[in-house]
Amino acid sequence: MSVIQNMNTTAARPLVSTSTPVVSSKTLLLLAVAAGTSVASLYYSQPILGTLVDDLQASERLTGLVPTLTQLGYALGILLLAPLGDRFDRRSIILIKAALLVLALLASGLAPGIGALLAASLAVGMAATVTQDVVPAAATLAPAAQRGRIVGMVMTGLLLGILLSRVVSGFVAQWFGWRSVYLAAAVAVALIGVSLWRGLPRFAPTTQAGYGPLMRSMLTLLGKHAYLRRAMLAQGLLSLGFSAFWSMLAVMLHSQFQLGSAAAGSFGLAGAAGALAAPLAGRIADKRGPETVTRLGAAIAAVSFALMFLAPFLPPHAQLALLLASAVGFDFGVQASLVAHQTIVYGIDPDARSRLNALLFTGVFIGMSSGAALGAQTMAQWGWTGVVALATAASLAAFAVRLMRR
Repeated sequence: MSVIQNMNTTAARPLVSTSTPVVSSKTLLLLAVAAGTSVASLYYSQPILGTLVDDLQASERLTGLVPTLTQLGYALGILLLAPLGDRFDRRSIILIKAALLVLALLASGLAPGIGALLAASLAVGMAATVTQDVVPAAATLAPAAQRGRIVGMVMTGLLLGILLSRVVSGFVAQWFGWRSVYLAAAVAVALIGVSLWRGLPRFAPTTQAGYGPLMRSMLTLLGKHAYLRRAMLAQGLLSLGFSAFWSMLAVMLHSQFQLGSAAAGSFGLAGAAGALAAPLAGRIADKRGPETVTRLGAAIAAVSFALMFLAPFLPPHAQLALLLASAVGFDFGVQASLVAHQTIVYGIDPDARSRLNALLFTGVFIGMSSGAALGAQTMAQWGWTGVVALATAASLAAFAVRLMRR
């Protein structure tokens, strides 16, 4: 940790504490772009899985572990690294993780075989947790009365990064090869890292606890706050269905419609409309409370997934149109629920925002990695209809959790 401590003492930047919230539009834009650029690294592999199977001479089952390990790495990184944002200057942690993410992306693009790519994917996931330092930074800079709106704006950048990453990955892979996707991503993260180094303020630590006590305090927070546990469970279930759909979409489009990676990536354009939910959900949460938004988001996701059961009864073009419409619907619902859950969690304890955020997103990305793994197994056993059933059931379970009063 000496590197972080040295950076804390030498960085000539204004010091921001939780008691002095302030955020400019320029800083807000920088945080939103940083969140989107970083988190996009988790999803570049999804539209190119079919290409990886052919190019690396690997089985579909083994290649399917690429997004699974990326999501697992993200969950581990959130649990083990994100809490450090309460102990050290978040600016320093953000810069170090951005540099590590550049290296991991370069390793992915230069991987000689599937084994090296799987190892690099795990590293990409862990380093991409820089996103989960950026979002609490925005919450710290935001005045309390505007926290939902500001978090929603940064989440818009994050969600657009998630969804547009598939579009970029699909088209770049088709024209320039899958390796160029990772190499270009490394350049993009490097550029945003330089911008963060120049434009991000320093943040005052909110605790002096060592790493061990810091990690143990997360168990205390988890046991103490029922609102946190409900948020983790509900958003984790929604993330499971979300990940199952996106992880297996490219495989389904290739097998049923003979469409390539560009077509799979283009579905991200439809899903990007769902990112509009973030600022809207934030504003509604500020005015009417986030509980209502969580229930509405889960209900929209469940209905959108369930509509895909109609696809087998439609002609091919209508099936694709239904998939596009459903992607808009469930993306909107999942992201609205996420912003509302973040608003709930960030309000529990201002001095523990990084730890609370780490716990929330540990649940989210356990759901993501579970969705990728279960989606692959379900696709192999029951086909695309099984994947749709899995996503629908997970969303209905999330809605049931949000209906609980205690």
